[in-house]
Parts: sequence; C-alpha cells; structure tokens
Amino acid sequence: MSRVCAITGKKSMTGNKVSHANNRTKRKQHPNLQKKRIWDVSKKRWVTMKISTEAMRTLAKKGYKI
Repeated sequence: MSRVCAITGKKSMTGNKVSHANNRTKRKQHPNLQKKRIWDVSKKRWVTMKISTEAMRTLAKKGYKI
C-alpha cells in the first residue's frame, strides 16, 4: 500500500538533507499517516483507511466517528 492519504491525497515530498558542511543529499518527507476505521453511513459498516492526521482532525470537526 502506498503512502498516500485516502481522503486528502497527501503524498511524500522530496527535499534536501543538509549536513554541517552544507553538503546536500536527497531525502523524502512522508506524511503522518494512521490506519483508522471510519463508519460509512451509506454502507452501514466500518471501513479501514490510511488517513493523515490533518484528515483525522477535519473528520472530528465534521462529527464523524473514528
């Protein structure tokens, strides 16, 4: 399974790792993804998704059960 949020679509970003001598090497910055069960009202069952913590916060504000 890829490191992509099922709700917001957040993915890994690339950046530079910078040493004290200012040498630069490529690195990846991954989103903070959590496996969560969310209640699907239309299907009337729990659905497991990989979602970012930002999406969890948004769902909590909207009143969804996580």
